[in-house]
Amino acid sequence: MMIKRLSALWSVVKGDGRKLAFALRHPAAPGWLKGGVALLLLYVISPVDLLPDALPVIGVVDDLILVPAAIRLMLSRLPAALRDEVERRAAAR
Repeated sequence: MMIKRLSALWSVVKGDGRKLAFALRHPAAPGWLKGGVALLLLYVISPVDLLPDALPVIGVVDDLILVPAAIRLMLSRLPAALRDEVERRAAAR
């Protein structure tokens, strides 16, 4: 079940996930970004969930909404210069 969940999440957040990965590796990345990504990863791999995955459809849908929303929130809170560089790099791919 974990593999299915991770593959579904990856298909939803592929583009934003790449932007987030670049922002994390950038020397100008703020400290809160690393903590936020660590907490998000813990949520994804944790068996504790807001809505249990045992519930058909609803258990996975909450992850498909919360995780991309959290990633977009973190990307939107980046400093303007870093956010612009991340967008430029994403557009170049």
